[in-house]
Amino acid sequence: MEEVREGLFYTKEHEWVKIEDNFATFGITDHAQHALGDVTFVELPKAGAELAQGKMFATIESVKAASDVFAPLSGIVVKVNSDLVNKPESINKSPYGEAWFVAVEIKNEAEKKNLMDAAAYKDYLGGLK
Repeated sequence: MEEVREGLFYTKEHEWVKIEDNFATFGITDHAQHALGDVTFVELPKAGAELAQGKMFATIESVKAASDVFAPLSGIVVKVNSDLVNKPESINKSPYGEAWFVAVEIKNEAEKKNLMDAAAYKDYLGGLK
């Protein structure tokens, strides 16, 4: 079974969010990296980019498919994990650790209500099987 970490928030598109104060870090879930297979390429936004909740902000390519990644929350990108560009395979090894995508300054904290906690995400995954 795929790992779902407590203390994070999740989207139905299988992105995770870690919220600390007014900042959020985004990545894709263990479920998503399993579904994609071996990741071969990732394209990330630049620092300063404005992201909108539910809108595409990154692209991942794997041996199976190309997939868009959607912003779990709206915000301004303050940090980009440029290591992912050179080591996209780290997404398969550590989706919740070293393979984070971006950190953003949150624009609208009320959007958090659109996310699932770990228990709700586990239930959601269970419904997909």
